[in-house]
Amino acid sequence: MNTSFSMLRRAPVRGLASLAALIVTLGLTPVFAQPEATGDSYIIGVGDMLKVSVWKNDELQAEVPVRPDGRISVALVGEVLVAGLTPLEVQSLLTDRYSSFVTAPSVSVLVTQVNSRKVFILGQVKESGAFDILQPTNVMQALAMAGGMTEFAKTNKIVVLREVNGVKKRWQINLDAIASGRRPEDNMVLEPGDTIIVP
Repeated sequence: MNTSFSMLRRAPVRGLASLAALIVTLGLTPVFAQPEATGDSYIIGVGDMLKVSVWKNDELQAEVPVRPDGRISVALVGEVLVAGLTPLEVQSLLTDRYSSFVTAPSVSVLVTQVNSRKVFILGQVKESGAFDILQPTNVMQALAMAGGMTEFAKTNKIVVLREVNGVKKRWQINLDAIASGRRPEDNMVLEPGDTIIVP
C-alpha cells in the first residue's frame, strides 16, 4: 500500500495542528473557511445567512436565513428568490425592488454564515459528520478533514452518493487505486450535499 495512503488510514489525529500536519504530509490542500469563499462569486444556497443593508435606511437592515424554498423575506419587498445567485446578483435584484420605495437605494448584501456547502462523511472514519467545503475538495481531502480512516475501513469499497435533478447517483471509490495512480479519476471533486460512506 502506498505510504502516504497508509498514513491517512492509520495516523492518529489530535487537534487541528495534527490534522494540518497530516494534510501537509500527504500533499493535500487544506480546506478551511476563508474570507474569499463568500466573496462576490460565491453561489448562495439554502441555509446560508445574508445581511441586507440599505444605506441611510437603518430600519431596512436585516440578517435573514435562506429558507428551504431558496427565498429570503425582507422588509417592504417581501419574499425574494436568492438561492443560486451571487451576492452581487441579489444586491442588483434588491436595488431594483427597493427603488419602488426608496429614492436611489444603495443596497449591500453580505453572506455572514455559510451553511449550504457541506458534505457528509459516515462510517469508518475518525470523525464522522458534516463538513464545510468552501473551495474545490476531492475525496481524499474530505477524508483528511474527517481525521482519516480507522483500521477497519474497507478502502476499496468507499461510496460517494449524490442527488442530481432528483436522481440518486452512486460511485464506488477504490482509494488503493487512487494512491497507486491506477485510477486517479476516482479522486473525484465533491459537490455540496454529497455523502461519503466508508464501510
